[in-house]
Amino acid sequence: MEEDVNGVAPCSSLAVESIIRLGTAGAIWGLCSGPYDARQQGLTGIAQASFVANSVCKIGSRCGLVAGIFSFTRCGVQKYRRQNDWVNGLIAGAVAGAAVAAGTRSWSQVFGMAGLVSVFCAAADYSRTT
Repeated sequence: MEEDVNGVAPCSSLAVESIIRLGTAGAIWGLCSGPYDARQQGLTGIAQASFVANSVCKIGSRCGLVAGIFSFTRCGVQKYRRQNDWVNGLIAGAVAGAAVAAGTRSWSQVFGMAGLVSVFCAAADYSRTT
């Protein structure tokens, strides 16, 4: 039985937990997809091992970053609004999606990703609270 710790734990603790959980999941994904991508590029030996290590670091850190931004923003919005509903996920999803796409420096991708992630997060929060 896992209880809701949003009202008990500080936002920074929730963000660190999310970073660790999803960062680890991203690293595992990089460990699984890295060798396949390296073989597709024709890499072998040390070059393949280096490619896989870079893939693990890159995917793990991106997943962790997005999870941390989402968790911290959702917790902060929830504390500010004093409500636990789907709007918190909508706002946090928009911020996390915009953070993901900010590296592209394309406003259309930033707005598109913010909207897409926002909708999915709001739907997940709505289905969880009803």
